[in-house]
Amino acid sequence: MSRTTFTFRPLDPLSDAELVHAWVTHPKAAFWMMQDARLEDVERAYMEIAADEHHHALLGLADGVPAFLMERYDPAQRELVGLYEPRPGDVGMHFLTPATDTPVHGFTRSVITAVMAHLFEDPAVARVVVEPDVSNTAVHRLNEAVGFVPEREIQKPEKKALLSFCTREQFLAAAGVTA
Repeated sequence: MSRTTFTFRPLDPLSDAELVHAWVTHPKAAFWMMQDARLEDVERAYMEIAADEHHHALLGLADGVPAFLMERYDPAQRELVGLYEPRPGDVGMHFLTPATDTPVHGFTRSVITAVMAHLFEDPAVARVVVEPDVSNTAVHRLNEAVGFVPEREIQKPEKKALLSFCTREQFLAAAGVTA
């Protein structure tokens, strides 16, 4: 089996909106909380992110084809303000692999591994912070597989979340890479 090459590019809020709209409104993406979004809502949401110096949306490509969505944010400025004590080098992350009629075993784990590797390519990143819905057990398993350690449940305005952290060392150990 050939290895998939993952690359990342900034999401274009207008030209990528139709694709992303299909992804975020699918029932599989319920935890993305955009089920009822119209195309214009998706465009607006990602234009706001594009204009925000503390939040970035990236399209993940698998062998050059759009295959997943990734968001990177500063948790001291967005999403987690006042909910935990941020450290220098913390970066927040969300990712979404779209529903497919032809699932590939291990694809989502490969995606989260690529996302984490991409984040840690930045030498300023010391720790990745995530806050998935407490009931999203599938993503908890994926997070654990790449080195995340749950700290505690927190109450966000839109959900009860499981605050979890992964240091560079924890990710490398989970990925089987020795420093």
